[in-house]
Amino acid sequence: MPYTKRRRLVSSAVAVTLGATALAACGSESGDDGDARSGPVSLTYWTWAPGMDKVVDLWNKGPGKKEQITVTVKKQASGDTLVTKILTAHKAGKAPDLVQAEYQALPTLVSNDALADIGDGVGDAKSKFAEGVWQQTTLGTDAVYAVPQDIGPMMFYYREDLFEKYGLTVPTTWDEFAETARKLKKVAPDTDLTTFSANDSGLFAGLAQQAGAQWWTTSGDRWKVGINDGATKKVAEFWGGLVEEGAIDNQPMYTPAWNKALNTGKQIAWVSAVWAPGTLTTAAPDTKGKWAMAPLPQWNAGESRTGSWGGSSTAVTTDSGNKDAAAKFAAWLNTDGDALNALAKEGGIYPASTSAQLSGAFTSPPEYFLNQPDFYQKAAEIAETTAPSAWGPNVNVAYTTFKDAFGAAAKNTSDFTAALDTMQEDTVADLKKQGFGVAE
Repeated sequence: MPYTKRRRLVSSAVAVTLGATALAACGSESGDDGDARSGPVSLTYWTWAPGMDKVVDLWNKGPGKKEQITVTVKKQASGDTLVTKILTAHKAGKAPDLVQAEYQALPTLVSNDALADIGDGVGDAKSKFAEGVWQQTTLGTDAVYAVPQDIGPMMFYYREDLFEKYGLTVPTTWDEFAETARKLKKVAPDTDLTTFSANDSGLFAGLAQQAGAQWWTTSGDRWKVGINDGATKKVAEFWGGLVEEGAIDNQPMYTPAWNKALNTGKQIAWVSAVWAPGTLTTAAPDTKGKWAMAPLPQWNAGESRTGSWGGSSTAVTTDSGNKDAAAKFAAWLNTDGDALNALAKEGGIYPASTSAQLSGAFTSPPEYFLNQPDFYQKAAEIAETTAPSAWGPNVNVAYTTFKDAFGAAAKNTSDFTAALDTMQEDTVADLKKQGFGVAE
């Protein structure tokens, strides 16, 4: 089907601040607007990224020294743990100046008035990012709630040697993917093309995103949940059908059994993201140099779209008394060449900045993929095709229900669409419980 840009995620700043979220009650009044400094400024940055202190040292010894802006890193846990901690600190008016936030967490933080609009403080940062990536930090409004840092464009990984051995062709559409799985089962019954893993909701969300899903949108001043929309049902029916007929495995990823299957060639492909080489290095060490990467299969021949699995941004909190200074650092961290090279070296991130995706650490392929010299060139091309996402204020609830409902469906090879309906129902019920207006 032709690609249609999604509707605005939130119709206005008011629409986002209607109620509390599942993580915490609504926050306190925001801090002073703009930059309150009259001399040297000290900022605190909460982040989980490895090696961030070394990256920040570049700022403190260079641009920060000139600007009299010093940043101190405070390492934190990631995921919901950090979101909860930010909201708790904000409720007391003591949130840090800057926070690292996953894209799907931004609506939760914005709905609690925890993040400032830094659009006036980040200069021309927007021009450094693909449209679909930048959109995740604006929530479809004219505001800018963060600067993109790293992204996880999705792609298809496969054992090049075993595809040749079994006479398989790299699928370019999902129909071809299904036929490839079936053909493999005929020539090698003990081998699986891949597995449907119900232990990572981010994978399914990315696949739905590629298909055009819009899980959270707004209708007037109400949230509208579309987790069981047509696009997502298509994805659920596709993967559920393959599991039910036994064309693919139904075991979770990141287990010793999964690692062994990859390492021994009992599973010969993986739908993953740009960070997969790091995982394969430890999961399947004996197969180094035998894998290749290609774009995700498409729903219609000739299309070029991918989903996103993972990624985070740098945001400024409403509690900061030096928002302009904090925004200036956030923009530098995620657009400056030296900073991005350091982020790649110290933190192993794949940058959201398009210019950084083909420079510095990304001019040579990952060591695990030395057999594919154009690995990062292909990755950059794929990243440009990232479809817009549509996150809401209770992603954590939807993800938890996914693991429960889809976990049971995958184990029992039962109806995936019924699991999807459960996800929809639980997410809507939670929004209502937390006081959000919900459009049916």
